[in-house]
Amino acid sequence: MTTVLVVDDSPLDRKLVGSLLEKKFGWKVEYAASGAEALARVKQSPPDLVITDISMPEMDGLELVRHLRETFPEVPVILTTAFGTDMLAIEALERGAASYVPKSQLSTRLAETADSVLRIAEQNRERERLFECLEFIEFEYLLDNEPELIQPLVSVVQQTLAGVRFTDFPGRLQMGIALKEALLNALFHGNLQISKEEIEAVSDRLLEDDELSLVEKRRREPPYRDRKIRVHIKITREEAVFTITDDGPGFDVEKVVRKKDQTPELEQQRGLSLMQTFMDEVRFNERGNQVTLVKRRPVNSR
Repeated sequence: MTTVLVVDDSPLDRKLVGSLLEKKFGWKVEYAASGAEALARVKQSPPDLVITDISMPEMDGLELVRHLRETFPEVPVILTTAFGTDMLAIEALERGAASYVPKSQLSTRLAETADSVLRIAEQNRERERLFECLEFIEFEYLLDNEPELIQPLVSVVQQTLAGVRFTDFPGRLQMGIALKEALLNALFHGNLQISKEEIEAVSDRLLEDDELSLVEKRRREPPYRDRKIRVHIKITREEAVFTITDDGPGFDVEKVVRKKDQTPELEQQRGLSLMQTFMDEVRFNERGNQVTLVKRRPVNSR
């Protein structure tokens, strides 16, 4: 059975997170009131997933992420963040956290985020050894507007990254999450032209009947039904480059993409924030219908 460790100094928040996962998946949920207690529990019996608040006494979520990456790199960590902790969340993502969910959106985002992170992590572990001799690979996909195709593609990329031993497990997990966000953006925002308000409803709960009906409706209507997503992938032992192109009208890049000296608005641009945090480069073409993600192999993993 999947085991999740929930870490939060607030008993109410701990119970909320645990109850959401128990109700949705029936997972076994364990609890810790601080980062120090959580680390002791992980050393005793590593869980499949850790979900931690970022602001806690003693050892906070930031420090917990650092310790887990050093000692238990195959245990993914999801952050829960309150208002005003955006920059701390970015720092924790850079240190090895797999994703984050604002506390204001726990009821709508947590279950899907946890399930997605676990799927990527489990699939990556199962197939890593199959690609250990791989030195170089370049391939291209032409995808229909099917949400079901995104996770398998991310899984293939994870396997390939593992095969060339491209960074460590948390680093590869982060790359997979960034790629998935780019693909979802190309599908929903690009080809299907679903608005920001609608995307918040469909991208996190694809299994609900009402959200699927919206996707299916767009997929059967012109001009959306004939659009494709082109995914070009080139991976070596030194660099990974992902180029995702949709057939949509694009967007005003200058208005959406944050600059390096701007504070990221995590709740408003969650997918873009993840891409920019997890990748070394995120580039859009002028039209705004193509994004290129670049990740260079860390020096200490060569």
